[in-house]
This record gives sequence, structure tokens and C-alpha cells, in this order.
Amino acid sequence: MQGKILIVDDDREVLESLELLLKYEFGEVHTLSNPVLLPGRIKAGSYDLILLDMNFSAGVNTGNEGLFLLREILKDDPEAIVIMITAYGDAELAVRAIKQGATDFIQKPWNADKLIAGLKTALRLRQSRIKLKNLERDNQSLKEDLEKLHPVFIGESPPMQDVVRLIRKVAPTDANVLITGENGTGKELVARMLHRESARSGEVFVSVDLGSLSPTLFESELFGHVKGAFTDARTDRTGRIESATGGTLFLDEIGNLPLSLQSKLLAVLQQREITPIGSNRAIAVDFRLVTATNKDPFQLAGEQLFREDLLYRINTVRIDLPPLREREDDLIILTEYFLERFARKYDKPGLKIGQATLDLLKKHQWPGNIRELQHAVEHAVIMCEKDILSTGDFNLRLDKSPGKPSLNLEEVEKRTIEEALRKHHGKLVETYKELGVSRTTLYHKMKKYGLQ
Repeated sequence: MQGKILIVDDDREVLESLELLLKYEFGEVHTLSNPVLLPGRIKAGSYDLILLDMNFSAGVNTGNEGLFLLREILKDDPEAIVIMITAYGDAELAVRAIKQGATDFIQKPWNADKLIAGLKTALRLRQSRIKLKNLERDNQSLKEDLEKLHPVFIGESPPMQDVVRLIRKVAPTDANVLITGENGTGKELVARMLHRESARSGEVFVSVDLGSLSPTLFESELFGHVKGAFTDARTDRTGRIESATGGTLFLDEIGNLPLSLQSKLLAVLQQREITPIGSNRAIAVDFRLVTATNKDPFQLAGEQLFREDLLYRINTVRIDLPPLREREDDLIILTEYFLERFARKYDKPGLKIGQATLDLLKKHQWPGNIRELQHAVEHAVIMCEKDILSTGDFNLRLDKSPGKPSLNLEEVEKRTIEEALRKHHGKLVETYKELGVSRTTLYHKMKKYGLQ
């Protein structure tokens, strides 16, 4: 078994005996007879296990020397596993040592098999502590990265201010929230903001993209499974729903959930418990549910593709995100934010964007919304060879492609008049009646748009 062990004892026979016993069971075994050198050893390198004698001075059996060294070790490494050794079976002393941070207490002479078994258990504890510490560090790092990547969601446009007010009103509650909007509008950002401003903010946020899961993985991913539940189930797996206990569960693209699993999700919401695949043991769960979809959930329900009873369960509060083309006031703010971020990333400080380029961005329809804008600005920063981004740096097609007509009011009006004239073969009476305007108004519009 791997592991780095340090034995500290002033009795050289004890050191030799323990080294001989343990060197075949663990990766490295080091010994130290002079406790004065211990702080230096601890600072020089980390040990998985430290076996520490409690008494070093002749005729002293109070254990105070060992307890002092124990405190010094834990100052340098709070996760250290320290096992105290003494020739005196003093229960009170053992309790004092453990209260002050020792992991265990062994008495001379020891039983070899029991000692080895105890040390292996202690080593697994050390490994678990390190793993937990690394996970906490990674989670904190991930959280900080997410905050850096996604701080902008709030805009100054009236539609977004309405969204923000709704988020702040519903976030402190435990109500289920359904977020709707086109792809790239920031639905996950809204879900994260709901979590950050909720009473569950100190707990986990679990995000599941249902749109990326194959049908065969849906149930295992959400509910988990036990070993042997199916061919490839070699170990137990905790499902995402159970993982979200205490925190927030975000199910993105909920419209992709198969009908068979919709009934199971409904049962979870009603009973607050799940049963992993292959198990007959129900597990209690407690989470706040936030879902999102880029589809019309009521249309799905009308087409029998989504259960109405589940829809009403997840739709306690609905937040509808406006597309970027309806947020012109926010376009400049978002563009400048992404410009600053990518200029820093690609070491191009001082990059600016000209007014002509901003005008071009305003004309674009942004079918991919904020996500498309982000990629467009990153592309422009990479391609830019000057201090100011030009229109040529952006990889945008502004020719109105089929299926993506302009939403400019004048262009829409012109296109509508043209269609009405074609429909009625240029007959003006039928045309102005079809359009619901007067003959004079039609004449003026046709002159304005060069349709005479």
C-alpha cells in the first residue's frame, strides 16, 4: 500500500522494529529519534502518517512532550494523521491526545497485525481528506471561474430589468422555476443567479443538459444505478438528482425529457425520493428545481409530447428571456465586456471598437443571441491587426438569408405591401383593403418605397 510514514521515538529499538515491520506494507518509512528536528522535517516534506511517541525525557510519563509536538504538527498540516505511541495505558491521556487532534492511540507493546490494519485504515482516511480538500479547492476554483466567465447577464434594457426584478423576487423562495427563451439567451446564467440569491447558495448547483444525453443514459444520469443493474454497471453511481440534495437542480432543455421519464420526474417532485436503477431502496432528496427550454412548453403539451401535470409542477414561476435583437441597449454593453475579456485573454490591451463596426453589429439579427455575440467578438479580437476592431474582423453575414428576414419596421412594411400587391396582381383597391389602410396611405407608402 502506498503512503509515506514518519516514526518519531527516542528509542532506537522501537524505530528499527517499526521500520522493519512497516517497510513491506507501505511505500516509504522514515524514522526520527530526535524530536527537536521534527518541525524541520514537517516543513521539508509532507507525511501521510506520523507515529509519535508521547514521552521523550527519562522518567517522564505525562505525555506533555508528545501533546506539544502534536500541536506543532497540526499547525503546519491541519490534515495530518498523527497516531500517538506510549508505553503507558493511560485512558485519560489517550482522550486528551484525540481531543487535541490525534487520529488514534496505540500502546507498547503492540500487536503487529492490528497495528498494520489500523495504519492502513488511517492512511485511507488521509487519502480521503486530501481528496475532499482537492474537491473543495476545485469547486471553489470552478465557482470563481464561472463568476469570471458569466458576470454579465444583467442589462440596462427594460426587458432585462423586468427579468432581474422577477429573479430577485422569486430567488429567496423554494418555488420551481421554468426559464424559457431562444438558444444563447443566458438561461443557465439565470438559473445560477437564482441559486446564488437563494437560501441554498452555500450548497451545490447541479446542471444537467438533457439535450446532450442519449436516450439510454437519461435514467442512469438522473436517478443513478447500483452495481450490476445492467451490463456496464460495474460500480454504484449516484444520480444527478441525489447529488443536488441540499442545493439546486437545473435541468436544461427539459423539453427533451422522454415521456417515460417525465412520469418518474413527476413522482420525484411529489414524493421527494428517488430509487436508483437496480435498487429497491428509496432515497430521500431535497432540492430546488429550475428547468429551462427553448421550446414552447404549452405547445409541447398540446402535441402530447409533454405531460400537463408535470408542466404545471415545474412552472410555478416562469421567466421568459428576450432575444438579443430585442435588447439593442444591451448590445453595446455586452460587446464592450467581451472585448475587454478577450483582449486580456489574447494579450491585446487597449483594443477599441469603432462606431461603424458598432452600427454593423446593431444591424445583425443575432440568431445565436449572446453566445453568438461572444464568439463573434472573440473571432474579431483574434483577427484584428490594429488597435481598433474593424467590420472586416467580424465573421458576420449581413445579407438577409432565407428564413431570417429583417425585423426592421420599414423593411417589414415594404415587404408586406409588396406581398399584398403580388397577391392582388397590382389591383390597388383590393390591396389597400387587404392591408387595412386608406387609398391615400397606400399611395404614399408605395411612393416612399419606390413601388409605383
